[in-house]
Order: sequence, then C-alpha cells, then structure tokens
Amino acid sequence: MSFFSLLLALLIEQARPLGRGNIVHARVRAWLRWVVRKFDIGRSPWLAWGIAVLVPAVLATCIYLWLKYSLGWFGVLLALAWNVAVLYLTLGFRQFSFHFSAIRDALEAGDEQTARRLLAEWQQIDASELPPREIIRHVLEYSVVAAHRHVLGVLCWFLVGSLLGLGPAGAVFYRLSELITRYWPHVSRKQAPWVSEGVLAVAARAWSWVDWLPARATAFGFAVAGRFEDAVDAWRRHEEFKRMQQKEAQESAPGTGMQVRVEALAGARPGEQLADNARAQDNDHLIIAALAGALNVRLGLSEASRARLGGGVDWQEPQLAHLRSSVGLIWRAVVFWMLLLALVTVGRWLA
Repeated sequence: MSFFSLLLALLIEQARPLGRGNIVHARVRAWLRWVVRKFDIGRSPWLAWGIAVLVPAVLATCIYLWLKYSLGWFGVLLALAWNVAVLYLTLGFRQFSFHFSAIRDALEAGDEQTARRLLAEWQQIDASELPPREIIRHVLEYSVVAAHRHVLGVLCWFLVGSLLGLGPAGAVFYRLSELITRYWPHVSRKQAPWVSEGVLAVAARAWSWVDWLPARATAFGFAVAGRFEDAVDAWRRHEEFKRMQQKEAQESAPGTGMQVRVEALAGARPGEQLADNARAQDNDHLIIAALAGALNVRLGLSEASRARLGGGVDWQEPQLAHLRSSVGLIWRAVVFWMLLLALVTVGRWLA
C-alpha cells in the first residue's frame, strides 16, 4: 500500500499541484497559532511542540487504522485514499519548484537582473551584487534543501511510519516539525501571538533530531544516483570539517569567552557565525555536500576551507547546466527509494 500511495500522490501532484495559499495550509497555520496561544504560557516548551506535531500525527494514524480495519476491503481502499491525500498535502516538487524554474528560465534568457530579483524574493537575501555563477550556486543550494524537505525527507519518514504500521503519521510528523521551525519565528517577528525563546529553541532542537535520518538517507540517495565515490568523499570531508570546527570551538571557548566563528562546509560563507541551531544546519550542509560530490560542482567551499581539508578535488564551478542536472539527480534519488520500497513490498507479499 505504501508504494502505491507514494506513486499516486506524486502523479497527482505533478498533474494538479496544490495551489499556494490553499485552505489546508491556512488551517495548519491557524492550528500552530492556536497552540502557541494556549500552551506557550510558562509551561514546558516541549508541551507546545508535542501538541503541535504529535496530535495531528496521531490523528492521521487513528483515521488510517479505523479505515483499514473497520470497513473490510472497502476500508483498505479508503485507507489507501487517505494515505494518498495526506501525502499529496505533505510532499511535492511543485510546492517550491516554481521559484527554481522561474530563476532558471531568467538565467537561460540572459536576464540576470530578473534572476537576482526572484532569488531575493524567494530567500529574502540581498542578491543585487551577485554574479551569475553565484546566483546558480545559491539556487542549487537552496533548491536541494527544499527538495529534501518537501520530498525526500517526507518520503523517508512516511516509510518509517508505514513500516511501523502507522500509515501517513510519519509524513505529517516530519512536515509539521519542519514547518514549525519556519512559521513560529515568522509569527513571533511579524504577528501575534509572540512565541517564547524557549519554544523556538525546542522547535529547532527537535527539528535537528527529526531530520538527522532523512538527511543521511537523502545524501546516500544522491550518492547512488550520481557520482558515488565523489559524493561519499564529499560526505567524509563534511564530517572531517565538522570535527575540526568542534575541536576549535572547544579549544577557543575557554579562556577567551569569545563566540567562535566558523565556516560551514556547504551553504555558509566565510566568517559566518555558528547559530544555536547548528545541528539542524549541519543536516542541510551534509545534503549540499552530497549534491556537490554527486554533480562534481563547487558549493559553499571557501579557498581556506579547501586548503585545510587537503584539497585534491577538481571541482567544477557552478554552471547553468548544473541546474538541470540537479533536477535529474533528485528525480533519480526519488526513483531509487521508490524501487527499494517496491522490492520491500514484493518481499512482504511473497513472505
């Protein structure tokens, strides 16, 4: 059932993508605001996060189990339809790909100014001075993280939930965990109610744990679907650089009291400050590093970082062709996990 649920959801999403500002997403945001108003009032920060994430996930499981086991064969079909509906709402390339496509089309037409404006609107950054190569680099980095969070990460947690017999609970759990890290800070800055620092910190910490396994599954999928040895080598270098950062932080923090400034292997620029959600950023950096290796393209590495890691890798500079290559790589990674799921499904049927 899991394989067919994913297949149908992806096909429907490609044929009829979920519109922006739809009523379901509006209801989800209203739910998150309600949770903050009712439970972010001096209680444990984990209570607000748990209610916001776990209650919808448990509800999705209860509906799935009731449909599957209470209505016979017809209930099995309804449970399949429920899986498809939840997956349609929680995963999909079209939920972010219009940004990617618009910037790529502008670059292909030679309209660099429009590409800069679209990138700035998408990520809320100053892109006015970026040369074309840096625009492509940013688009590759932001797009692969978005593809992971909207597709591959959801797929991973859906499979975990399905193997445990929980239906689409994993997909709901993952998407809400990710949405909270973006939406609650936005609410706290621009709207009411105000979200406490404790709840925001808990949301970031929980997200780093939730995304740990999917990030590594995505990186492995990129290695299988792309240049395997280069992707694995980039993964190794990422881990080596992370250990180097941690060692420097431990050596520098005592005695100086100064906040350590480090570079992230992918996505971050030289001198960028390590934030409180460094572990969550590390998951993103791992995905970007795996993409860099799988496509043999230089992403997020400064000259100083490459020298300290020993160099020896002949990376290509980002080019327009890499944008199309990245789309193909992501789709191949999705197909890889779908084929793996199909084999598991057939094996369970034969057993």
